[in-house]
Amino acid sequence: MQWQEVRTIFPDQYVLLEILDSHTEDNTQYVKDVAIVRAIQDPSEATKELLKCKDNNIVYHTGQEEITIELRKPPFYRGR
Repeated sequence: MQWQEVRTIFPDQYVLLEILDSHTEDNTQYVKDVAIVRAIQDPSEATKELLKCKDNNIVYHTGQEEITIELRKPPFYRGR
């Protein structure tokens, strides 16, 4: 399902999504296709769900025009 469709079905709320298709440019992942797992009404519950997300699952608010995720590299540690 396209993000614009999700925004129409669930206006102005958080949704738990599974990322089905995306591409990466310059440390940013642009999500094209998603599957809706469920809508989340309470913002504190959305935060808890986001912290539990693994693999291709994310929590995102439908107020956003598109889904973009900043990819961060883990810090590099030098050992002796």
